[in-house]
Amino acid sequence: MKEETRSHPFRDSVEDVAAADRIPDTAQTRAPAYRLAFADADFMTREELRPVRLQLELLKPQLVMDERGIESTIVLFGGARIPEAARKDTARTQTLAELSKYYEEARRFAYLMTERSMKSYGRENVIVTGGGPGVMEAGNRGAHEAGGQSIGLNIVLPHEQAPNAYVTPDLCFNFHYFAIRKMHFLMRAKAVCIFPGGFGTLDEMFESLTLIQTRRMRRIPFLLFGRDFWDRIINWQALADAGTISPEDIDLISFVETAEEALAVIDGWVDPC
Repeated sequence: MKEETRSHPFRDSVEDVAAADRIPDTAQTRAPAYRLAFADADFMTREELRPVRLQLELLKPQLVMDERGIESTIVLFGGARIPEAARKDTARTQTLAELSKYYEEARRFAYLMTERSMKSYGRENVIVTGGGPGVMEAGNRGAHEAGGQSIGLNIVLPHEQAPNAYVTPDLCFNFHYFAIRKMHFLMRAKAVCIFPGGFGTLDEMFESLTLIQTRRMRRIPFLLFGRDFWDRIINWQALADAGTISPEDIDLISFVETAEEALAVIDGWVDPC
């Protein structure tokens, strides 16, 4: 950091990391104890440092998005296995092939929303996905094709999952903690759009819905694409009839089929609170 840009008179940590790399190689300087704590990967990954890692994982994307001026986001959740229509013949099941239409709807929705976002210089209504394949790729792809930016929130998994090629590189993050990743999905959210998916999508959907239901999060447009799919997966009315949710909880959800319907719901949204 340049001297003139500092807000304090102290030596900068970046300078000390560089200086530490130039010290003489001795038995003392090779010892793990001598490493700067914040530059010591072995130390930072110790079990006792978990609270620090949680804080860092929350803080890093927050600072980057603040520096990019991102004020609000539109969240896209959906299945990683749903192919684009052009590749639906490679789908492992007939149902996945039929669901490929939602890849195209996610792509179109992200395109149209990003066109709007660019009118606010990319600060408002920025598309955010999990950064992976399937519906996530479709969301980032639509934003890219519109000439705008989009966010990808990847997570380290036992099997390799590289970010899709359409995430804006400077807004492509990688997480260790699912909980912190979920927080970043919702911290700036102005709408949540959920496409057909599997366990991960269901987890994201129900956690988000629970936060709204319990008023731990303000109510925002909560859109489920593909009513036929969702009604076959979840019997919403049975939950209300059983009394495990209130009948009005079903009203937290709006079902849509197309990008245009989703935009209409968002445009017509009136905060009931």
